[in-house]
Amino acid sequence: MRSLGAAVTSGREKAYAYLKDSVLTDPAMQGAFLSEQDIADRIGVSRTPIREALLLLAAEDLVELVPKRGARVAPLSGREISELMELRGIVERYAAQQAIGASTAPVRELGELLERQRVLSGPSQAKEFIAVDHLFHATLVSAVGNALLDRHYDGLRSRQVRAGVVALFNQRGRQEAVLDEHQAILDALAAGDAEAACAAIDNHLGSTLKVLLAG
Repeated sequence: MRSLGAAVTSGREKAYAYLKDSVLTDPAMQGAFLSEQDIADRIGVSRTPIREALLLLAAEDLVELVPKRGARVAPLSGREISELMELRGIVERYAAQQAIGASTAPVRELGELLERQRVLSGPSQAKEFIAVDHLFHATLVSAVGNALLDRHYDGLRSRQVRAGVVALFNQRGRQEAVLDEHQAILDALAAGDAEAACAAIDNHLGSTLKVLLAG
């Protein structure tokens, strides 16, 4: 029989995952206040693990706890978006250089992910499109073979997915542009051209940043 403590922990983890992967990535929820009871009803837990999950998310600056009003989904600020893209650029350029230098660039895997993205279109599939988008970049980072770097990069996932979904909604045709930008990264990796790969990564992240800041 599972202990009460284990059940609470499980409920907190379930709530944390649901909030981070489903609620925080919903463009309609940016800046909105969250109903603990509504979320508890949706995922079948009590309000206690919801509160615990919100405290964890507040510690990551993903939600804002407002006295007497509750938890609010904190919209990504222009500064956060710029810093996110800067940090991603540092990590992804390094990954491309290391993978090409060691001949471990995951060309086949990235090609398969790009094909998965090509069949996802329209607002209804935006979140899935961006989930695959994150996997595309994370697969490149993983090719370095540094577990600590992988965990560090995965810590950016929630903000990365949120930013990506918002970017798709901010600009018509952004999905097609992302596919072209990913193809340029893949082509450079396949050619073993580290300079071109870094330039393609910079172009991709710079384009996303421009869309997001244009709002």
